[in-house]
Amino acid sequence: MVIAPLLGPNLALGLGTALGDIELMRKALITNLVGVSIAIGLSIFIGLSWPFDINSPELLARTNVGMDSLALALASGAAAALSLTTGLSSVLVGVMVAVALLLPAATFGLMLGHGQYQMAMGAALLLIANVVCLNLATKVVFWVKGISPRTWWQKEKARRAMRISIFIWLISLVILAVLFLQLE
Repeated sequence: MVIAPLLGPNLALGLGTALGDIELMRKALITNLVGVSIAIGLSIFIGLSWPFDINSPELLARTNVGMDSLALALASGAAAALSLTTGLSSVLVGVMVAVALLLPAATFGLMLGHGQYQMAMGAALLLIANVVCLNLATKVVFWVKGISPRTWWQKEKARRAMRISIFIWLISLVILAVLFLQLE
């Protein structure tokens, strides 16, 4: 987790949105999808081939979602964006992002491979919530910090992309929060 393979792509997605750089956003999305897919795929393989205790507290913690999960993911996303704009240690922030993304992805794959579909769906919901919160927080921090392109014609495109992106992630967060409240 210290390597934090998903930190760079998530920061790149937020930065690409702040700069209105469609190519950077596209590359970041592809890299994120590949990284999460590899984590899930390897975890499914391990879940199929290696017997493990599904009652492990570490695994069970990643199958239950709640409002506290949203708060942790929002904090992780804000810390990731602040690490880029203020020079905070990216190792520490990388661990926060890895906890928010890599562990639920691995738990999802392990539970799928072990045939525990209900628990797998809990981990998948946590993963989705964390992706939404990380991206929303990253974009808000970049917006508040005034990260934007240098030229005026690119600034308008970037502002539009940022508004649309924040709106979409915010609506996604509201939908998830309502879902979480119904599950509790």
